[in-house]
Amino acid sequence: MALASLPLVAVLGGDGLRSALDFTTGVLTLVSLTASVAWGLLATDRLLLRPRHRLIAQGVHRVTAIASLSFLVLHLTVKVVLAHTTLPAALLPFSGGFSGAAVLVGFGSLAGLLMIAAATTGALRSAFAAPGRALPGRWRALHMLAYPAWCSALLHGLFTGRPAAGWVVVMYALCLASVSAVLSLRLLPERLKKSIVAGALAPPSQRRTPPRLPRARAARAALPQPRHARTPTGDRS
Repeated sequence: MALASLPLVAVLGGDGLRSALDFTTGVLTLVSLTASVAWGLLATDRLLLRPRHRLIAQGVHRVTAIASLSFLVLHLTVKVVLAHTTLPAALLPFSGGFSGAAVLVGFGSLAGLLMIAAATTGALRSAFAAPGRALPGRWRALHMLAYPAWCSALLHGLFTGRPAAGWVVVMYALCLASVSAVLSLRLLPERLKKSIVAGALAPPSQRRTPPRLPRARAARAALPQPRHARTPTGDRS
């Protein structure tokens, strides 16, 4: 209900509010979507996070997902109200054509639809996990639509409309770096992650350290070793 009433903010607001929404909602949509994707990836980890920490990560994942949808609704509404795009182009991916800026707008509308699909599957997770229904794999596949949504939103934000300001480029770079880092951590082999966790949690006395050489011996080892000249060998009589 709250999401449905958000378009009224852009429709009934003044020119100053619309200008502010036009300038910020796109970036805030991508930033909150990035946070949702990153925290969703972290929430699935069972080695680095304890059950209580995973619950906290899931809560942050849901809150940031709701925030991304809220900013998305405002972004779409203000773009249509300011006549930067048409309603069909905002709702139907690539309905405006496949040339020039229309393609980039299509990536934005595609990202919006995929975000809504991923959020819907998240809200209906309990229905997929009901007793007697073996659908967790299908739910996971649908919920992973958030990844192509994030990629489409990144392309749309970087190249659509006016040239991105410096701080916007920095924010997009941080979004890309954060998701890449969390995804790389998620894709590490289990054995490597276990060794990293074991090394990080081990007390200092039990951590393996390279053997230390005595100072005099270490100093001699650091000096360049002289090369011994080879003596010519002759025939021995």
